[in-house]
Amino acid sequence: MSPDVSRPLLSIAGFDPSSGAGVILDLALFRLLGYRGMAVLTAVTAQKTHQVKEFRCLPAPFIWSQYKTLAEEASFAGIKVGMIGCGKTLPVLSAILEENNDIPVVVDPVFRSTSGAWLLEKKAIPSFISKIQGKISVLTPNLQEASLICGRRVMNLEDMKEAARIISDLVESPCYIKGGHLEKRVVDLLFDGKRIHLFEKEKIRKNVHGTGCFLSASLLSYLARGNPLAKACERASTLAHKAIKTAVRVGKGVYIFSPIFSLKEP
Repeated sequence: MSPDVSRPLLSIAGFDPSSGAGVILDLALFRLLGYRGMAVLTAVTAQKTHQVKEFRCLPAPFIWSQYKTLAEEASFAGIKVGMIGCGKTLPVLSAILEENNDIPVVVDPVFRSTSGAWLLEKKAIPSFISKIQGKISVLTPNLQEASLICGRRVMNLEDMKEAARIISDLVESPCYIKGGHLEKRVVDLLFDGKRIHLFEKEKIRKNVHGTGCFLSASLLSYLARGNPLAKACERASTLAHKAIKTAVRVGKGVYIFSPIFSLKEP
């Protein structure tokens, strides 16, 4: 199915000045896959490709104002949620999701940066789960995020299978766990509520910034086109793998996706 260019995709996420993740990468992916993108900023960061030094959450009423202003003239084809930043923002997120219960919603639970900075207070994680419960199409945690949500360490494929079932019950939606940090192979796993789907790729030894944003933004784009969930996950996983192969290092930083507009869809 071709994208409906009259209906944009919305990214609700933070601003990454390195352009390697957050709303900048989301909007680039939406455009690559045929959609106009719009964005609601939740936070701004002081960061480079491999380290978040500090960030500031935007006030919750202003986040709501951003969304309502866009919604006055746009009917969204789908929503991707990334970095929330502060627990005080969660009621606004819940209200936005309640107003958009008939479109695909992909949530990438950004809790902590690779460099260790908490991007949502640890104590706010249970509230995060309750605010998105039953309101989303799929949750896309990595191994660390899955561990934080289900309360047990997720280190291998068997752990992923169990965690995906637990998380799916908690959020009342399918769960897609990204296995890029598995030691010997890359296996992403989708539990759709009934069965497990595995997406295995060769291991690429690159530390690439923004992989979670890339996967979730492309997944939303494929869902908005009408792809079934498992097919959309497979296509997004394949596209992300291609992009990792062509990622480049900027200055003294880690690899980032560039230029993504040269990518061909799977």
